[in-house]
Amino acid sequence: MISGMTSEIDAPAWLSLAFAERGVRPFGPGESNPRIVEYNGHTNLAGYDDKISWCSSFLNWCLANTGHRGTGSALARSWLEWGRALEAPVVGCIVVLFRDDPAGWKGHVGFYLRHDAEAIYLFGGNQLGEVRENSYPLTSVLGYRWPESI
Repeated sequence: MISGMTSEIDAPAWLSLAFAERGVRPFGPGESNPRIVEYNGHTNLAGYDDKISWCSSFLNWCLANTGHRGTGSALARSWLEWGRALEAPVVGCIVVLFRDDPAGWKGHVGFYLRHDAEAIYLFGGNQLGEVRENSYPLTSVLGYRWPESI
């Protein structure tokens, strides 16, 4: 259940799994967190350590471990072509954000929790370097996605 909203709602299985990973973060220099390496194993970053961007790897891992196919890509913007587009966000949907340039290739991705007039709150991997909730400017949203199979 997610509380702190207007009412409590059931979270999708992948979001519940993501919450259970809260606090996972890279290890220090010369070490690599095997859990993040496992996340990367669900993308084209298989075999890479925890020192690279892993937000998309985390979402791919969460979906795979709850019976859904992800993008298989480490690029955040790969999610713009995945599943089906949503007109408005729902709890647990995938939110794709741009970084630096809306027309560029850089991005970030996470699971939607809520938003207000200025910020969107996501739960995901590699948010301030760990699995956690973080807020981003609402103006940085490129799209909302949901699994095709649901």
